[in-house]
Amino acid sequence: MRVNGSLPLPLHEFHQKLGARFAALHGAETVADYGDPLGEHAALRAGAGVFDLSFRSRLCLLGTDRVRFLHGQVTNDVKNLRAGEGAYAALVTAKGRMESDLNVYALQDELLLDFEPGLNAKVSQRLEKFIVADDVQVAEVSPHYGLLSVQGPEAEAVVRHLGRFHELPAKPFHFIRHADESFGEVYLMNQPRLGFAGLDLFVPTTALQAAAEQLIAAARSVGGQPCGWTAFDTARIEAGIPRFGVDMDETNIPLECGIEACAVSYRKGCYIGQEVLNRIHSIGHVNRELRGLRLADDLPALPTKGDKLLHAGREVGSVTSAVRSPALKANLALGYVRREANAIGTDLTLQSTWGESQARIVELPFVK
Repeated sequence: MRVNGSLPLPLHEFHQKLGARFAALHGAETVADYGDPLGEHAALRAGAGVFDLSFRSRLCLLGTDRVRFLHGQVTNDVKNLRAGEGAYAALVTAKGRMESDLNVYALQDELLLDFEPGLNAKVSQRLEKFIVADDVQVAEVSPHYGLLSVQGPEAEAVVRHLGRFHELPAKPFHFIRHADESFGEVYLMNQPRLGFAGLDLFVPTTALQAAAEQLIAAARSVGGQPCGWTAFDTARIEAGIPRFGVDMDETNIPLECGIEACAVSYRKGCYIGQEVLNRIHSIGHVNRELRGLRLADDLPALPTKGDKLLHAGREVGSVTSAVRSPALKANLALGYVRREANAIGTDLTLQSTWGESQARIVELPFVK
C-alpha cells in the first residue's frame, strides 16, 4: 500500500496495527502520527520518542579510495575520521550551492551516508560523476538496513533497557557496532536530532520489527511511546534546526543556513565548492541568514513557506517553516532575513494570504 504513490515503509503493517496515520515525504512514506500528535510531542520532550526513520536515504561508499574521494566532495573533514566516528557535512556545487546535507559515518571498511528522503538518485549521480579512476563504489543500502531512532531526555535509558549494548557512544556522531544472532549486525549512533539526547539504530531489515517492538516497550517503561513525523518536525522547529528541502535548498550556501560551525571545515584540503565558500568566509558575512521568528499569538493561520517578511515597508526575507509550539505555547517560524534587518530583537512584518502581522527575530533555539 502506498500513500500518494510513495514508497511504503518496510514496517507499514506493524505501524498500522499501532494506529498509525501515514503521510508522504519527498516520495517516501512516513508515519504522520499514531492518533495523538500532541501526546506524542509531550512524551518525546518529557521522556522518549521512538521513530521509524527508514524512509531516509542511505548510501555506502566502498573501495580503497573512498575516504580520499569523499573528503574531496563534502564541506567537512572526512579524512581524519577514525572507525567509529562520524561528521555532519554538506554536499555543494562548484558555486557553493547545497545539493544535500549528510551524516557521514566511518565504518571499518565503508562510509555510510544518511540523508533526507528522495535524494538517493541525485546524490548517487553527483558522486559517480566525479569518480574517474578512483577505486570507489556507491552502493544503495536502504533495502538492507532500516533506521530506528530514539530521541528525548530518556533516550539512553531506553536503549540501555534493551540489554544488548555494553556501552553507549558518548559523543555525538560516535557509534558502536554490535552483532548477535537475533538482530545481526547493528550500528548504534549517538545522534541528537532534535536538540536533546538521541540515538539512532541502523538495523538489518530482517530484524527491524523485533527491534522496533523492543524499543517501543522500553520507551513506554520511561513514559515514552512511538511517535510520528508531526511530533518530530514540531520539536525540530522548536530547536531551531534547519532541514534540507524545507529550510535550506539548492538556492542556499551552507554559511546562510546556520550550519557553518558544524558542517564546514576551513582547515581541510580542497573539495568541490571550497573556493567560493572560503572567499565568502574571508569577507566575514553573507547577505542573508536563517533566523528564528516569534510570531503573533492570534494568527488566523500559520504562515506558509515563501510568505514575505518586511522591514520598514521593504521585503527583506521570507518564511521557510512554521509551527504552533505546544511546549512554548507560541507560534514560531524559521526564515531567511537580509543582513541589514536580521539583528536579534528586530521587529518585522509578516505578510501572508490572510493579511499582515508582527514577527520578532529571536535567538535560536526558541525559549520561553
